[in-house]
Amino acid sequence: MDSITRLGVVGCGLMGSGIAEVAARRGIDVRVAETTQHAAEAGRRRITASLDKGVRRGKLGEEQRDKALARLSFTCDLNDLADRQFVIEAVAENSDIKADVLKAIDKAVEDAAAILATNTSSIPVVDLAVVTERSAQFIGMHFFNPVAVQQLVEVIPALTTSPETLRRTRDFARQLGKQPIQAPDRSGFVVNALLMPYLLSAVRMVEAGGARPEDIDQGMELGCAHPMGPLRLLDLIGLDTAQAVAESMYEEYKEPLYAAPALLRRMVAAGRIGRKSGRGFYTYDA
Repeated sequence: MDSITRLGVVGCGLMGSGIAEVAARRGIDVRVAETTQHAAEAGRRRITASLDKGVRRGKLGEEQRDKALARLSFTCDLNDLADRQFVIEAVAENSDIKADVLKAIDKAVEDAAAILATNTSSIPVVDLAVVTERSAQFIGMHFFNPVAVQQLVEVIPALTTSPETLRRTRDFARQLGKQPIQAPDRSGFVVNALLMPYLLSAVRMVEAGGARPEDIDQGMELGCAHPMGPLRLLDLIGLDTAQAVAESMYEEYKEPLYAAPALLRRMVAAGRIGRKSGRGFYTYDA
């Protein structure tokens, strides 16, 4: 396996920070790009807090934490990714935003063999691949939240992706300690194509007054042995992200089960988007 030693991560929100942390813990030099110095510092604090939590819980030692932090660097200039062998884009789940960022990354990375990956949860990968000049070296990598804990990565080759890029990406996922599965390049891939109708059905049940969120969640946790009920899971994912995924899938399939319920859209409009805002279907401490 030709290991990756220099990784770029663009975006240091919930998913980007998790990807960067996992890679740094696995001995990889990670350069994180953000739009502003303020956003970069927020990303650094997020990763540091996660590593500190790992130390407190006995999952890694202080020396391991310090070495991981030393492997991380931050920049606001995409040209600083010029020497990267692999770059993962992890910005907002919006096809226009991702396309603009990926065009800029493509120009910045100098190695013609370097792979560009998008961490999308719903956008067809080929739509993003074709905005770059290296569509054969472009692929989807769908990580799951929290990245440090969840073992799965969906690897999504586009029609344009070369077999070599697919092989190297699967190897890289394993290098990160993850288990890759190959998913089709259809909106929602494997996991969200099955998961989203279930989550949206739970929202519709609340919307119709059929049951309270806590009763729905307890029913699925105790009755079906789910580790987390659908509405708590939506709060964890972020209702804004869930709405974006639902809209992308509805755009592709035009099936009512993928349509975002009115309640979900109203909650997003009100800023009640889950854990990251402090309020969704439940209320959370800051």
